[in-house]
Amino acid sequence: MIYLDFEKPLAEIEGKAEELRAMARTSPGMDVSKEAEGLDRKAEQALRDLYKSLTAWQKCQVARHPDRPHCKDYIDGLFTEFTTLAGDRAFADDHSVMGGLARFEDRPVVVIGHEKGNDTKSRIERNFGMARPEGYRKAIRLMDLADRFRLPVITLVDTPGAYPGKGAEERGQAEAIARSTEKCLTLGVPLIAVVIGEGGSGGAVAFATANRVAMLEHSIYSVISPEGCASILWKDAEKMREAAEALRLTAQDLAKLGIIDKVVPEPVGGAQRSPKDAVESVGKAIAAMLADLTAKTPAELIADRRKKFLSMGSKGLAA
Repeated sequence: MIYLDFEKPLAEIEGKAEELRAMARTSPGMDVSKEAEGLDRKAEQALRDLYKSLTAWQKCQVARHPDRPHCKDYIDGLFTEFTTLAGDRAFADDHSVMGGLARFEDRPVVVIGHEKGNDTKSRIERNFGMARPEGYRKAIRLMDLADRFRLPVITLVDTPGAYPGKGAEERGQAEAIARSTEKCLTLGVPLIAVVIGEGGSGGAVAFATANRVAMLEHSIYSVISPEGCASILWKDAEKMREAAEALRLTAQDLAKLGIIDKVVPEPVGGAQRSPKDAVESVGKAIAAMLADLTAKTPAELIADRRKKFLSMGSKGLAA
């Protein structure tokens, strides 16, 4: 278990419980079950206390936890007959974006998402979930395919932001993001987006300009990272805690402002503690949002999306 900074008290309790069990394994005559169970109960209560009042910065840390389930985990857990479609038919295949045809509850769909990887090798291969222009152009190609065959599109957002490298800029990163966002707005099929970890900047918006946008309880969605914001406003990246609060980037804040439509509950302690339960929660949320959109015509879906984004900000101003 990888513990975050604010979880140190919990780490001590769980560590002591594991030490007792290790002693019992090496000394068969020693009975420490009651003491270990008492520590387990204490750890469970500490976990609940910690996670019921997380600050915005702590939620950022949870959203970035390396053990959180990633796009591939959700595809494996929720979709059947997934067939990867690779390449943008122009330059290359971007491994930070995965997508293809699949079935969700036996209904054919197109699924697209950012994949960060789960170990050093795969994280480098996936570029830590930071897409290049060819990744967004691949997504556009898949959305065109979905539109042609009347297939709902489900996107799984988990990126610190689009890759800012020299090659990406030379190949038209900003234009690719804008085209992907435009494609989202003009699709005549249901488009559902779920922020499963980080929703960073235009790299996230390019997948999340959807009819319905949901966020996991401890995920984040913002125009800039707290560290980037702090570097610009205070010239000090260490002011990221203040920046996180000011950005209103948590799922709860964004639901109040009308930016997202649904907050998906996570297991106690975050999705990293029970990935299977987190995947199931996301599946239920997708099913409910998809059912809400199924009866709409292409024109109604486009109008619904347009109205949603044009009205953003009015709820916050009224409040």
